[in-house]
Amino acid sequence: MASYHTKSNPSRLRKVASERQSGEPSAGAPAPSVPNRIPALRLAFLLILFLGCLSFLPRISANVSLEESFWGAAGALLMFWLTLRHRAALAGRVLRYDVVLRKVHYVQLLMQACVYAYWGWYWREVYHYIPLIIAQLAFAYALDMLVCWWRRDHWVLGFGPFPIILSTNLFLWFRDDWFFLQFLMVATGVLGKEFIKWKRDGKLTHIFNPSALSLFVFSVALIASGSTRVTWGIEIASSLHRPPHIYLEIFLLGLVVQGLFGVTLVTLASAAMLYGLNLAYTHFTGVYHFVDSNIPVSVFLGLHLLVTDPATSPRTKLGKVLFGGMYGAAVFATYGALSWFGAPEFYDKLLSVPALNLSVRALDRASEAVAAKFRSLAPVWSWSPQQANFAAMAVWISLFATMMATGFLKKGKDFPGGSPEFWRHACDNRRWNACKTWVRVLGDTCEDGSPLGCYTVGQVLNEGRVVRRNASVAGISLGRACDLGVPQACESLIAFARGDGKDVFERACNQDDDGASCFILGSLYSSGLGVPQDGARAFGLFRKSCDVGWWRGCGRLGQSYLVGQGTPPDPALAVANFEKGCQGGNAPSCFEVSRLYHRGTGTMKDEDLALQRMQQACNLGLRLACGQQGAPLVQKSAAMP
Repeated sequence: MASYHTKSNPSRLRKVASERQSGEPSAGAPAPSVPNRIPALRLAFLLILFLGCLSFLPRISANVSLEESFWGAAGALLMFWLTLRHRAALAGRVLRYDVVLRKVHYVQLLMQACVYAYWGWYWREVYHYIPLIIAQLAFAYALDMLVCWWRRDHWVLGFGPFPIILSTNLFLWFRDDWFFLQFLMVATGVLGKEFIKWKRDGKLTHIFNPSALSLFVFSVALIASGSTRVTWGIEIASSLHRPPHIYLEIFLLGLVVQGLFGVTLVTLASAAMLYGLNLAYTHFTGVYHFVDSNIPVSVFLGLHLLVTDPATSPRTKLGKVLFGGMYGAAVFATYGALSWFGAPEFYDKLLSVPALNLSVRALDRASEAVAAKFRSLAPVWSWSPQQANFAAMAVWISLFATMMATGFLKKGKDFPGGSPEFWRHACDNRRWNACKTWVRVLGDTCEDGSPLGCYTVGQVLNEGRVVRRNASVAGISLGRACDLGVPQACESLIAFARGDGKDVFERACNQDDDGASCFILGSLYSSGLGVPQDGARAFGLFRKSCDVGWWRGCGRLGQSYLVGQGTPPDPALAVANFEKGCQGGNAPSCFEVSRLYHRGTGTMKDEDLALQRMQQACNLGLRLACGQQGAPLVQKSAAMP
């Protein structure tokens, strides 16, 4: 439905219809005589104003860096808007838009929203993140229309930005202190879609899947700079395993999209390739390639979302099969390469898509050549696209049922590869890469809060017999184990500090800005274990730990301000630092600041905010906070002994 009337002139109607299909204005199309109900530039201004107003939400205003990211994004758009307004006025241009609601966009929106709803039920950070998704949508719409009107007079208003934003955020978020990079990532996708184009079948279209392009660019930058810690990428990939029937949900939602838009062959070929490669790898090595599942949930999402965009994937049957198979093989190989070089493996499904997008024209040409040569021998080449898609759906349903029935799609603790014991036995039997993977799985269990996992990986990495010694990670792991209540770990940490541990922590803290090392060394100085007790030194280390984004350090900094250790007592600064730790995802910080809001210590008494922070602590996994929201609770200090 257009935003203006088209009562007559059949030729103009045909041109407008053609323009709506392509997203570009048709050559020589006359400008409509009836103006848009909301003038074009006013619509853009309202979106920019909306984005700016979002910065006043408590979720956003509680973090200064996040708030400044919103102001920066809104300010940049406003400058763009003013420049465009001036330029259009000088040229006498009339800027316009049509409302075109395309099925491919709103169907994807509904399917992706279902994934978010189910995922968020088991990881509440998703729901907490919703205002930031809304902000990205407002930013994407405003930037898209401004860029389009800069180049031409006409823009198509629909649901197009929704699949881009929702798809991007299923794989990567930047933390609040770095959220300006999230806006830059969105801008990369929008600008890539507008400016990086080629001709396919005589039409000008974008080369790259917009979300895949932005994810690729920022993934490469994060890997190269070793800055994954400024994102929620690892947490996203791991939390997607929490919903018990997530594979089934993604599969069923995918069938809707596949049935409507004929992209089944791509998903089928990707899954079949990963299925075959995993079976072969396990047969020849006796171990698993992926650790948390044969096909991790985030990879399963990738083969439904990142490579099935009809505009950036092949249109021929064989081309789709080759394209999907190449994606599956690329993910398999990329995971192995990332693991070998010690980079976070969750980037595996994000790095190959742009290269595959560049291959689609060649794949279609090859498919057409093969089809022409063997058409008489293979009746399948003469099937209609709909017939071929339904046949592919039948095969995909059968393959998925087989994977589910045989346990191939087990995940997490139900998957043998997710158990440290499996890898310990494999390491003892000298299986391929098993010792390195054992240490990695122990590290993952430590990250999930396993005291025994932290202690074991700390001991193994400190001894350096099974794998090469890594003193820095060993010390951090022993520190976490001690913090989680393992007495032997505290003894090992003290012995480590008396040896080369103090220098290891100092070097990692000062040279590498490693927040965990600063935090643990500060805890040792605070308690006087292994090093001379020095409250002021501990305070400085906690402050640096917090400044570089180690949120537990913010909580200990808040504790220092609260009790006056190494600094004069300042309850207001205690509240500010507990808040910072809480917004970064540190559950004890949420718990402590909830108590302060309840008592009115260092701030105005606020029962509603106290309830919110206690609920947040519970959602982040602190059992002490669950079921006791709003009560005047007493918690032992989270400090190490």
